[in-house]
Amino acid sequence: MASKISEVLGNAAAIAKGLTVTFKEMMAPTITEDYPAAPAIFQERFRGVHVLQRDESGLEKCVACFLCAAACPVQCIYIEAAENTEQKRISGGERYAEVYNIDYSRCIFCGFCVEACPTDAVTHGHGFEIASYNTSTLVWRKEQMLTQISPAAKPVAPLSEGAGH
Repeated sequence: MASKISEVLGNAAAIAKGLTVTFKEMMAPTITEDYPAAPAIFQERFRGVHVLQRDESGLEKCVACFLCAAACPVQCIYIEAAENTEQKRISGGERYAEVYNIDYSRCIFCGFCVEACPTDAVTHGHGFEIASYNTSTLVWRKEQMLTQISPAAKPVAPLSEGAGH
């Protein structure tokens, strides 16, 4: 009989302890973000949609080394390289990424591509609104990810033949 009473008292104490936690949480102030009326607040290390960076002169930082594609565990990055010429200078290196696609239906936002990039061309931005009913819209091309040229950056003019030599 005594064991039954102690069991009932133990169960009642457990329920009281659980209700105490519940009531404490009910009395705490509610924190609500006013999204989409107000911009979302992100932590500094948030991993959103990728951004392809430019250097100070406005050239693309990506030199098509394929290290980001090699580091990607789900193989969602596709790159086609092309050679820079004196008439058409896209990046600071010998090559540039003519095609740079990321398939966000496969991307797991692990950050391995960002860590593998030797030129810091690929970074994570704060974009997160990429949901779609059509998976073909989840393949983002270089033009969608490339940062805009800032007004302070002046593109480097190609060298004319024979000049400066």
